[in-house]
Amino acid sequence: MTARTSRAIAYLLLTIASLITIVPLVYMVSLSLQTEAEMLSAESVLWPDSPQWGNYTTLFEEAPFGNFIINSLVVAGAIAVSHLIFDPLVGYVFAKFDFPFKNTLFIAILATLMIPLFVRMIPLYVMMSDLGWLDSYQGLIVPFLMDGFGIFLMRQFIQPIPDDLIHAARVDGANEFTIYWRIILPQCKPALAVLGLFTFVFQWNEFLWPLVATTSEKMRTIPVGLTQFSQEQFQLWHLTAAGSVIMFVPTALLLIFSQRYFVRGITLTGLK
Repeated sequence: MTARTSRAIAYLLLTIASLITIVPLVYMVSLSLQTEAEMLSAESVLWPDSPQWGNYTTLFEEAPFGNFIINSLVVAGAIAVSHLIFDPLVGYVFAKFDFPFKNTLFIAILATLMIPLFVRMIPLYVMMSDLGWLDSYQGLIVPFLMDGFGIFLMRQFIQPIPDDLIHAARVDGANEFTIYWRIILPQCKPALAVLGLFTFVFQWNEFLWPLVATTSEKMRTIPVGLTQFSQEQFQLWHLTAAGSVIMFVPTALLLIFSQRYFVRGITLTGLK
């Protein structure tokens, strides 16, 4: 098989995979712009003759989606920022410092990745209830301010940074925080982009904990609010599709704007 044939087969497979990924998204957008008659038609409508952009306005009239979006932005944004602050700091400590029980503590942190949320959910719920944090931003944000994945990712990325840079900075009189801020973090931009993107997208799409920890509609995040809306208005599929498009847009924009750092971070993390 020639190189040209191999390249053609690779492009063909990538094209097929791209279509499989994109077609459902395109149909979701199409459904969100259809009239109720087109939606209930026996024939599938690939794209409406007259797109109904007013469906998005109607969606906000039928349910407080503006409030859902704000709640999701606050929760996902706060957790992502917290991870970008604390995970690199803890990762730096595990990568470049020696202290008693270092490996034991690191293994314990990694072990938390093996415990699914539904196992921790009951004690976490009881704790939030005792603190009076249910149905509040604190209850949605505080339990997820750090996690083992972010610490592991940053530790693996920081570990190969030459120790000579740190020793030279100490000789020049720099304190530990200055070394971390001016030497370590600037070299971690790709990993920080990956961490921030993964964290934001995961928390933006998180459904189980916001469902359990909130009781009022004003504190619902968009996944919970959209699910509730689809159950109450199950016949309005076009409006549910419009809500799904709105839910998809922020994460898509974030990926587009951070793509350069994201791709580089994934590549360098794999190499390290």
